[in-house]
Amino acid sequence: MLKVYLSGEIHTDWREEIIAGAEGLDVVFSAPVTDHAASDDCGVAILGGEPAKFWHDRKGAMVNAIRTRKGIADADVVVVRFGEKYRQWNAAFDAGYAAALGKSLIVLHGADHAHALKEVDAAALAVAEAPRQVVEILRYVLRGDLPG
Repeated sequence: MLKVYLSGEIHTDWREEIIAGAEGLDVVFSAPVTDHAASDDCGVAILGGEPAKFWHDRKGAMVNAIRTRKGIADADVVVVRFGEKYRQWNAAFDAGYAAALGKSLIVLHGADHAHALKEVDAAALAVAEAPRQVVEILRYVLRGDLPG
């Protein structure tokens, strides 16, 4: 069984595309909380309110980091998606953390981000532009099957 952590952009359905495409493969997926409001507010919802937005965000980031660190540490493969809508600084951090742990890293982004992410891409074992390519990589890793 391959454990895959799906990190990064939360504004599109790329995770669902990968999960659906990998049906029938021996893969277990995990991911951060993708409900944006829940992710932002988890710290204050659990640990109590904060009058300053900085501390509100910091509490959330720290609670989310517990889940993220566990997911990346337990994964065999980490997929990090960089989307078009926002700059995902957290995705870059996750990619670096995964690389530092020696995890097999797949980076997923469009061609227009290739220059900006060249250092992140250099740490990856594969750079894909579409979720289906990630599925094809997983299929090849597990079964040795080429697309076609």
